[in-house]
Amino acid sequence: MSAKDLPALLGVILIVAMLIIPFPTWLLSILIIINISLALLVLLTSMNIREPLQFSVFPSLLLLLTLFRLGLNVSTTRSILSNGDAGGVVETFGTFVIGGNLVVGLVVFLILVIIQFIVITKGAERVSEVAARFTLDAMPGKQMSIDADLNAGMISEQEARQRREKVGREADFYGSMDGASKFVKGDAIAGIIIVLINLIFGIVIGMLQKDMTISDAASHYSLLTVGDGLVSQIPALLISTATGIVVTRAASEGNLGTDITSQLLTYPKLLYITGGTIFFLGLFTPISDLLTLPIAGLLILGGYMLSRIPEPDKEHLQELNEEMETDEMKSPESVVQLLSIDPIEFEFGYGLIPLADTNQGGDLLDRIVMIRRQLAIELGLVIPVVRIRDNIQLQPNEYRLKIKGNEMARGELLLDHYLAMSPGEDDDSIEGIDTIEPSFGLPAKWITEEMKEKAEILGYTVVDPPSVVSTHITEVIKANAHELLGRQETKQLIDHLKESYPILVEEVTPTPLSVGEVQKVLAKLLKENVSIRNLPVIFETLADFGKVTTDTDLLTEYVRQALARQITNQYAGQEKTLKVITLSGKVEKKIAEGIQQTEHGNYLSLDPAVSQGILESLASQIEQLSLMDQTPVVLCSPAVRMYVRQLTERYFPQIPILSYNELEANVEVQSVGVVNVD
Repeated sequence: MSAKDLPALLGVILIVAMLIIPFPTWLLSILIIINISLALLVLLTSMNIREPLQFSVFPSLLLLLTLFRLGLNVSTTRSILSNGDAGGVVETFGTFVIGGNLVVGLVVFLILVIIQFIVITKGAERVSEVAARFTLDAMPGKQMSIDADLNAGMISEQEARQRREKVGREADFYGSMDGASKFVKGDAIAGIIIVLINLIFGIVIGMLQKDMTISDAASHYSLLTVGDGLVSQIPALLISTATGIVVTRAASEGNLGTDITSQLLTYPKLLYITGGTIFFLGLFTPISDLLTLPIAGLLILGGYMLSRIPEPDKEHLQELNEEMETDEMKSPESVVQLLSIDPIEFEFGYGLIPLADTNQGGDLLDRIVMIRRQLAIELGLVIPVVRIRDNIQLQPNEYRLKIKGNEMARGELLLDHYLAMSPGEDDDSIEGIDTIEPSFGLPAKWITEEMKEKAEILGYTVVDPPSVVSTHITEVIKANAHELLGRQETKQLIDHLKESYPILVEEVTPTPLSVGEVQKVLAKLLKENVSIRNLPVIFETLADFGKVTTDTDLLTEYVRQALARQITNQYAGQEKTLKVITLSGKVEKKIAEGIQQTEHGNYLSLDPAVSQGILESLASQIEQLSLMDQTPVVLCSPAVRMYVRQLTERYFPQIPILSYNELEANVEVQSVGVVNVD
């Protein structure tokens, strides 16, 4: 417990004590002055904040101050009714306000109560209620806006997290203020009731117990009652005003005083009009000119002095800005910033702006958020933020996707059409614009909305343009995920794993494997579409074999075998049946004989004629399977799997190459083709 905690704790204990223990009048006077000081401090603080969250403790503070004030009311009421005295502060306030006239004192007190209860408290309560409702209703839109800025690269992950926390804090604050404003309202009602109790029962006690006449009792207890009511209602009025200021405060660059001064005096000519109006008011009405002329003169003088302040020369400011921009461009730091390349960029022509514009119903930003989440689950890789921008150099309906500055895909969309892909032969009755589906290269047509229902009846797969581009982005990122995984990203994955498996990480890196070597293993897995989400299993394997070899190709093979269950489920599915293309014994023998071992690793060196024959035979088998609507998978022995992949990846990058050790024992393998060579 720190020293800063003590005032609040002692204050709560003091409140409880005031409700139970009779306090001497001198101590009550001190507490009353403290109450007024705290109320004034809260009011001034509320005027100097720039946004409500800077005074986020206000709802709780409001409750404590209300309880403190009610505790004082209980103590002063006990003192008034028991002793006929409540201290010098209460008596001074009563004497000063009443001024010898009881009716005037009661009227002043009632006016203060009415101002607080009907005007300030009622208004603050209504504003708090509306602000809480609007803030909660706006939360989803604010969260989507944050996600959109994050996807567009305008903010970082940390800034997005801070803005999300701020949105949550705003909702909590205004929800609390909606309830806290009821404290102020209840306090005003309690003040009225306590004044009536003091007045009525004070007169009764004075007459029955202290043998006072009714006039003496009324005079004495009225003075104390009004004084007690004033020392209670004045701080309550200040707190109510602070509540109204906080809930009506909009975020700005300055405090309330600065904003009022700068915004109210923005237009000096209006001071001339106001001063002229006051001048004519004194001229044509019985109001004394001695009152209106000085005020009118001050207003006109103020307008004249404000108008004499030179306004900034816009052209000069523009020139200064241009000079500053030029200087910045000349600076070395600015040139260095030009070297940075976004990991992923999505550019589109002006005709596709509605895709990304939420005001026009575009949901591309939301789709990209879902793509990043989907790929994180599928691949185990945190995809970098996708920077989205329009590019006038592209055709109106054209888009392209760049990874690390290099164009990886390009396509074209027709926003007022649907993409229809035929299940078999094209039907001439479906009219449309012939095209190629960008993700998988299938023949397709752009059809109008009128043709959509007919195409679906005929078995066509009909997709809207946002889904087309989302699928294309997903497939391109999946195919190039290994390029997005660098050492920095690998270090982040290792740090995340270390939170749950610290011993395992220590056994792998920095020795025997560096971050770069771990990155190469993970990248090789991603390149062959193997998810790295199961990092504990991957690191267990690296811990076992990293001490034996640091050859990342061999380590990748060991990891693939450790992920046999995952790879089996990926290709064999729930049926546990896998149709594969196998290599003949002759082909595997030739590949094994072509492996060359060097100090820098092993590589495959085959006779060009043999390589050509293997590739042609494999292409023939793949074509036959494609005609049968089956996904081709090549199965070979573990000793040559890595080299078969090296041989085929340039020509058949999407064809999975598996080894027998990467399949579970309960999988039924059916050979539907054999790769042979003469």
